[in-house]
Amino acid sequence: MISRASLPYWITAALVLATAVTLLAMGRVPICTCGYVKLWHGQTMTSESSQHIFDWYSPSHLLHGLIFYAALTPFAARLSIGWRLVIATIVECAWEILENTDAIIQRYREVTISLDYFGDSVINSTFDILSMIFGFWLALRLPVWASVAILIGFELLTAYVIRDGLTLNVIMLLYPIESIMEWQGGI
Repeated sequence: MISRASLPYWITAALVLATAVTLLAMGRVPICTCGYVKLWHGQTMTSESSQHIFDWYSPSHLLHGLIFYAALTPFAARLSIGWRLVIATIVECAWEILENTDAIIQRYREVTISLDYFGDSVINSTFDILSMIFGFWLALRLPVWASVAILIGFELLTAYVIRDGLTLNVIMLLYPIESIMEWQGGI
C-alpha cells in the first residue's frame, strides 16, 4: 500500500520510467550505438556525446535541480517537498522529451557547435533526470550560499573545460550569438 506521504516519490519514479519509455517510442537509442556504456564520457565533439551515463552536460542537469528547488520554494507553505519534486521532475522530463525531438536536435546542429549531436540515448536522458533530482536534493539540504557556489562553480568549470554550460546552452539555443559560437569552436 502506498502511503499518502510516499505518493509523490512513487509518482516521481513513474515519471522517470514513463519518460524512458516515451523516448524509446520516439526512436531514441537505449544506449550508445557504439555498443557499450561508459560511466563517464568526457569528450564533447564526438558522436558519443550524450550517449553514456554521465558527460560534461550532466552538471547542467544538476543545476536544473538547484534552480527548480529555488523556483518552487515560494510554494513551500502549500506544497510538500515531495510534490515540489514532482513538479520539478515533470519539467525536467518534458525537457528531455522536447530536447530529443527532431526539431530541437536540428536546432542544436544549426546554431551551436554541436554538429555531431544526434540526440541523447535513453540511458543518458534517464541519468540527466536523476542528476536534476540529485541537484534538487542538494538544494534542499545545503545553505543557499552553497547552492549558489555550486551553480557558479559548475558554470565556470564547464565554460573553461568545454566552452559550454547551462547559460551558454540556453543563449545559443534561444538567441544564437556568432561571437559565442566562434569562441566555443576555438576560432
